[in-house]
Amino acid sequence: MAAKSANVLARVEPEVKEQAESIMSQLGLPASVVINALYKQIIMTKSIPFSLALPKEPTTLDSLTTEEFDSIMKKGLAQAKSDQSRSVADVFADLRREIR
Repeated sequence: MAAKSANVLARVEPEVKEQAESIMSQLGLPASVVINALYKQIIMTKSIPFSLALPKEPTTLDSLTTEEFDSIMKKGLAQAKSDQSRSVADVFADLRREIR
């Protein structure tokens, strides 16, 4: 492994730094490791090649705004009115096949 003796100085917005460091901490990665990995990937791909992200939390009823909930309900109603729905039995049969 090559010795790490070069420094990178970058100015970023304080809020951006705080939020990014919080995510890196949750991932168990110090900023130096992330920067080194990014630089190596840039060299290998000659591009900005990837992103690291925490998994998105699933959408729950509590996380929806009233507008988002209303939009989902309107879409569902429109699908039901235009006969684009499926029977409960068919949906559960598909779920059972996916679980196996």
